[in-house]
Amino acid sequence: MKIIECVPNISEGRNAEIITVLAEVIRNTDGVKLLHVNADADHNRSVLTFIGTPETIIDGVLRLCQEALARIDMRFHEGIHPRMGAVDVVPFVPLGDAVLADAVSAAHRFGHLAADKMDVPVYFYGEAALKEERRHLAHVRRGGYEALPAKMQRAAERPDRGEPVFHPRRGAMAVGARKPLIAFNVNLDTTDLELAKKIASSVRASSGGFAAVMAIGLFLETKGCVQVSMNLTDYEKTSIKTVYDYIAERAAQNGVAVLHSELIGLTPCDAMKNARPDYLKLIDFNEERLIEFHLGRCLCEAGIH
Repeated sequence: MKIIECVPNISEGRNAEIITVLAEVIRNTDGVKLLHVNADADHNRSVLTFIGTPETIIDGVLRLCQEALARIDMRFHEGIHPRMGAVDVVPFVPLGDAVLADAVSAAHRFGHLAADKMDVPVYFYGEAALKEERRHLAHVRRGGYEALPAKMQRAAERPDRGEPVFHPRRGAMAVGARKPLIAFNVNLDTTDLELAKKIASSVRASSGGFAAVMAIGLFLETKGCVQVSMNLTDYEKTSIKTVYDYIAERAAQNGVAVLHSELIGLTPCDAMKNARPDYLKLIDFNEERLIEFHLGRCLCEAGIH
């Protein structure tokens, strides 16, 4: 059975009412199933994970984005996570019998509809990129929301779909297709942001660190600590345990301990096979955070309900 996972990243992590409404939009959409919601006040960002068939997933994400764009105003958004729009990133991921081509098709269909129906500029990234230099999300989002007015006036940086017009309320949207990635954060028992940034730089692939790792160092005001926030874009090349051990060792060399780690959204079971949750000091983890847990249910039901 072909299943597509969609993981929209929304630029709202503090207003519980808005987050609840967005989750209910997915719960009330036929043919899709909401699996997880993560909201972070420091990042001021929510990540919703849901699945459907290649046919039903588009309706779910369109409804979600319409609601989000109606309720979020980027002119008043503040947060520590890079972002360029109210609906910042919309990745499509193939699961079950689906392949990357199915996810690319879904990304392109949704991106065209989002630009045409919601008047939001769309950049395609990852496997859905139409330009080689836009394969990497960090490149697409460079400069963030604040850079959009000038960015969209430069011919080489105009959106792939939609008019190159800056909408202060909505910003722009990155729409992509990719394999499952691991959004993994390690929080350190210190307020030393420079240390977090140095560790992030040394673990990040683009700085000569580990393959398939994106990383930034952040200060979490509500928690009074710093965080090394990562995306492991290919956990078979660099595992959760590898980056955790490295970060813990570098922190210890500076007299700093790991407070805990966290996963954002879901993870493939294989990604956890060499790392116990207690070893990783992983919080808020149970079997429902495994993609296979939900896939198994869907296959048993012979459909998405």
